[in-house]
Amino acid sequence: MFLCDAMLGGLAKWLRAAGYDTYYAREGTDIDDRALTEKALREGRVLLTGDRGFLERAPVRDGRLKLLLLPHLPVEEQLRAVVERFEFTPRPSRCMECNGKLETVPFEEIADRVPLGVARERREFWRCRNCWRVFWHGSHWARISGRLERVFS
Repeated sequence: MFLCDAMLGGLAKWLRAAGYDTYYAREGTDIDDRALTEKALREGRVLLTGDRGFLERAPVRDGRLKLLLLPHLPVEEQLRAVVERFEFTPRPSRCMECNGKLETVPFEEIADRVPLGVARERREFWRCRNCWRVFWHGSHWARISGRLERVFS
């Protein structure tokens, strides 16, 4: 759905937390403007960037590439701008690290990967289908869900 350039890594993570498929072009990998443009076109992704130079690229000018130019703002305001522009509602979260889909997993399958204190307090766990990271609603979840609630309200 989205492709965030290297300047928008924070936004990419929060779009994933909100449940939206977001590729993040990390600095030092595929940040070349041409490569980003081609990937966005090939995969049908909206390019999110703060780089006004993309406005000069032919696929943007002729309407083949959807682009949202985001000014340098705090990440919560950038997220709000995307949510409002595309009239989003929150979805089940994706992995904030790799963008993989999360699946509910029984505790028995991940018991060796969860701290003992968490195992005593939590009963609901998720695992990324891509990178196999394990997630639960810990103390950080209040911050994450609070930000998402502010943006989507």
